[in-house]
Amino acid sequence: MKSGPAAIPPPRLIAWETTRACNLVCRHCRAEAVARPPAGELSFEQGRALLAEAAAWPPAPMIILSGGEPLLRPDILELAACGHGLGLRMLLSTNGTLVEAETARRIKAAGVARVSLSLDGPEAASHDGFRGAAGSFEALVRSAAYFQEAGLPFQVNSTLTAANLGEAPALTSLAARLGAVAHHIFLLVPVGRAAGLETPLSAEAYEESLRALKQRESSLPLEFKATCAPQYQRLGREMGLAAAGRHGSSRGCLAGQGFLFISCLGEVRGCGYLPNPAGQWRPGRLRTIYETSPLFQSLRNRSRYHGKCGVCEYWNICGGCRARAQAAGDCLGPEPLCPHQPATSQVSA
Repeated sequence: MKSGPAAIPPPRLIAWETTRACNLVCRHCRAEAVARPPAGELSFEQGRALLAEAAAWPPAPMIILSGGEPLLRPDILELAACGHGLGLRMLLSTNGTLVEAETARRIKAAGVARVSLSLDGPEAASHDGFRGAAGSFEALVRSAAYFQEAGLPFQVNSTLTAANLGEAPALTSLAARLGAVAHHIFLLVPVGRAAGLETPLSAEAYEESLRALKQRESSLPLEFKATCAPQYQRLGREMGLAAAGRHGSSRGCLAGQGFLFISCLGEVRGCGYLPNPAGQWRPGRLRTIYETSPLFQSLRNRSRYHGKCGVCEYWNICGGCRARAQAAGDCLGPEPLCPHQPATSQVSA
């Protein structure tokens, strides 16, 4: 008797861009956020239906309420409470500028399990310059204190570019001093405003920086994770440090396999940095899109990959950044910031 097709594991994490409105003009913004929300953003009722679909997945994924700046959405805490009531682990991403003591208490009361704060410089001048607003650094520091007072765990997210790559250790140290439970670094993906942000470092320079971060990971006083840097997992294997830290076993690029992104207009994508559409959400369609869309099926199928990523011995733990590959012209092509040459010589064109 022939067995049926293997079941597709559900996503472990869903990021919903609840709004594209933002009060900052960050130099690296993948969403190219604007001051006012665009027409057609998902309504509260649509958001509630979306969360209910996510909760029906066994097991239910974690949900990141992101933006833009989600705190600019008037019903954001109602949505958080709705998701929490459905049994979802709710997370919220903010730049920290709109957080006061009462805000922090209300976020916790809504059932949010963890908040992320975006920090891109270890001091006011570098952070404010990157974020395009004087005072944003001080606001972030205050918000961290408010979250601690409210008893709400928070993590710090940092985007690393050619300009601040060397400041990564200082950013981690500051995150720890602020009381963060985790520091997640995001290697710059050249999309949105970041497309013209800088002349990038070479793949070899990024590799050496990631190697140095991996070397010190196990000695850090908080959780550390590299995102949009799938080669970080390969480096761990090569350095004999795969089990070090708290994320040694997770796959590198999760686009379409373990993760999905939903834009403020309901467009479903592999991740927020990957512009390729997998489908348009409508009530009842989320699981169908994730399991059957041609894009997601291709992202999960190694044989569809082009160039060295498709034949790499580290595909299962790395996969190469699909968004960075798309920025170079082909979402299934090789990762531009990975200098590794696969063990096999049979690399397709």
